[in-house]
Amino acid sequence: MGEEPAVRDYWRSYLDSLRSDPPSPDLEYSAWAFGNTPEMADNLGDLVKREVKIATASLAWAYEADGDPHPEVGDISIILDGAGNPMCIIETTAIEVMAFNTVGEKHAYEEGEGDRSLDYWREVHWAFFTEECHSIGRQPARDMPVVCERFRLIYS
Repeated sequence: MGEEPAVRDYWRSYLDSLRSDPPSPDLEYSAWAFGNTPEMADNLGDLVKREVKIATASLAWAYEADGDPHPEVGDISIILDGAGNPMCIIETTAIEVMAFNTVGEKHAYEEGEGDRSLDYWREVHWAFFTEECHSIGRQPARDMPVVCERFRLIYS
């Protein structure tokens, strides 16, 4: 659960917005930012808020290296900007783990980045995942496992 007061307050306002069908008050969530720079967090978070970005991909090996579980369908996440402030809340709707080189055009388009092409997706994600691989002592490979996640915006 988020520890920052702004994150907790944002979560409370989301719960308050659901008065007609309130969830359990102890519903769990995580709070995180996209990417690895404040600028990337701001830009990608904005795409999510505008519902251009409805998918993301992460390196499966990074979860294993950190000892973290992969995301699951039904996960609720508060998306943070580059300064750690809440931007919006998403719910994970689908997860598929596949080799980097088998990620398709539909997923690349749904990520909403750049020109939304598969070529663009592969170029920027190869660079991003290569950096992650080096930080966890792995060698990037065209068949490295990627967690492809689809989500929906539930609060902004």
